[in-house]
Amino acid sequence: QVQLVQSGGGLVQAGDSLRVSCTVSGRTPESYAVGWFRQFPGLGREFVAAITRSGENVDYADSLKGRFTISRDNAKNTVYLQLNSLRPEDTAIYICAGVWYDGDYVYRTEEVYEYWGQGTQVTVSS
Repeated sequence: QVQLVQSGGGLVQAGDSLRVSCTVSGRTPESYAVGWFRQFPGLGREFVAAITRSGENVDYADSLKGRFTISRDNAKNTVYLQLNSLRPEDTAIYICAGVWYDGDYVYRTEEVYEYWGQGTQVTVSS
């Protein structure tokens, strides 16, 4: 059984930074590629960033490049999403997702991902 447990998030002011974490547990957690998505009220999920299991390849939503950074520490089985220069429009539920995959391609589509974290609220006040 693979589980993704998130931590971090919260309420910050515009311009602040925040880090959310996603820890993968279960069988061979280091073998999972991980993506981050966010969900706005009443809307579907939006791709944010993703990273291969090695951490060598990453991808970002075009609109978020330069402000958000994804990374991973396989010794801790944890993937991080650093959110900088936050804006009120970044307010959303941030959700991590994992898929067992040993390739170099970074997936943006949520249908690829097999396991999902519980989601964490990030609220940015103006």
